[in-house]
Amino acid sequence: MPEISIDFGWFWEFASLPADQMILEMFFTVGWIPFAAIFLVGAKMIWIDYINDKWASKQKFILLAIDIPRENAQSPKAVENIFNYLAGAHGTFNLIELYWEGKYQLSISLEIVSIGGYTQFLVYAPAHIRDVVESAFYSQYPGAEINEVNDYTDKIPSKFPDDEYDVWGVEFNYKNKWAYPFKTYEEFIVQMGKPEEQFKDPMAALMDLCSSLKDGEQIWWQNIITPMGYDWMGEGEKEIKKILGEKDASKKNIADRLVDVSMGALDSMSEAVVPLWSDIDSTKSELDDTSLKMMNLKPIEKKKIEAISKKVSKTGYGFKSRFVYIAHKEVMNKPKAVNGFVGFMKQFSDLDLNNLYPEIAKTGTTASYFFIDKRLAIKKTKIVRNYINRSSSAGGTPGVINIEELATLWHFPVEAVVKAPLIQKASGRRSEPPASLPLDTQANSDEFKYNQSKDEDIFANLHDEIKTEEKSKSVVPDNLPFAR
Repeated sequence: MPEISIDFGWFWEFASLPADQMILEMFFTVGWIPFAAIFLVGAKMIWIDYINDKWASKQKFILLAIDIPRENAQSPKAVENIFNYLAGAHGTFNLIELYWEGKYQLSISLEIVSIGGYTQFLVYAPAHIRDVVESAFYSQYPGAEINEVNDYTDKIPSKFPDDEYDVWGVEFNYKNKWAYPFKTYEEFIVQMGKPEEQFKDPMAALMDLCSSLKDGEQIWWQNIITPMGYDWMGEGEKEIKKILGEKDASKKNIADRLVDVSMGALDSMSEAVVPLWSDIDSTKSELDDTSLKMMNLKPIEKKKIEAISKKVSKTGYGFKSRFVYIAHKEVMNKPKAVNGFVGFMKQFSDLDLNNLYPEIAKTGTTASYFFIDKRLAIKKTKIVRNYINRSSSAGGTPGVINIEELATLWHFPVEAVVKAPLIQKASGRRSEPPASLPLDTQANSDEFKYNQSKDEDIFANLHDEIKTEEKSKSVVPDNLPFAR
């Protein structure tokens, strides 16, 4: 056989160079590769941002006010069905649309706004899916009224500090991994009292807080949802495997993969010599092993697996929740508004699973130690502008929420348990009288005529009061921005 020789002369020649020449030689040989990679990644990010902004500037959005019928008895399950339908707005894009035209999945903002105690439910959505949004709400609330309104954020300054207004804001996010759900509306049902009052609506706390606002105070709350596919469900499966102590195949190192390949080869060889009944025993052994794992789990581990499995079984959205309290400086009451809203959000906490907490350090309008006033002004300006722009990416890292969690957060109050007189509701529709009803009925006795005239006198004033009350509840006050 011919002898194989390896020449290491180049190495000794390189090692004998001075240090500065050695560094230059290394840079021109391979050192430029990391810099080139960083440059290409940065250039790609700049290009994507540019084309995304260019495409987004051409998109039109509308703000819809949703007024549900009076005496609403629909549970959050109806709103869950709405969100399931809205998921149809999810779209897919090819490479040209993504990297040349700059298209991306547009978001929808579900908002509850209270201005001086007057509360309105709103949906901010792309104009081209208006029919989808209206169909979703009408399918569950046939008597609802949906109107396009002016944007209430236009009348508020977008730069702080401001001479007239002050603001406090923060974003809420999952405390633990979003694969774990927080407490949903089914856990607010108690088996006591009248059937219509067994659902202890958590929205009651928010409606009471909104109704308590004075003139000059405003509460804004938006839940930005981004329709998505089903790839997110894999994160839940990974978390379940982690609880069970199973290794994630995607995170195996080279040694683990080599062992798997070797064991796979041995299994293939054994199939030729091992009887068929051994396959049955092997399958039975695997099932027994899985059963033993489930039996040996702690109660809290079982609860987590069941909760994760339930969450990933329903439609999901990309999710971001943003809260802003803005008011005239002379009437601003942060303890009432801020602490009240945080208390409302804490209702959904399940300490074994998850909760939504205010990301004070990252997105809150607070500052300590150095340059406090300047940093506060920057944070206040940032969160207000992010709210006005309905940004799904600015601020904290978005999570993933399923439709049951979302319906728990944002749903119309059940009037049997929530008394909120300043919520805008749809005006009642009057039906036509039956065709068989005689229109010229005449009383047959003087006693009936007397009683009829007496009753008309008694109820005349009451009828006028009811009409005035209904009108005040169904018409938006002139000083509010929700112009129909």
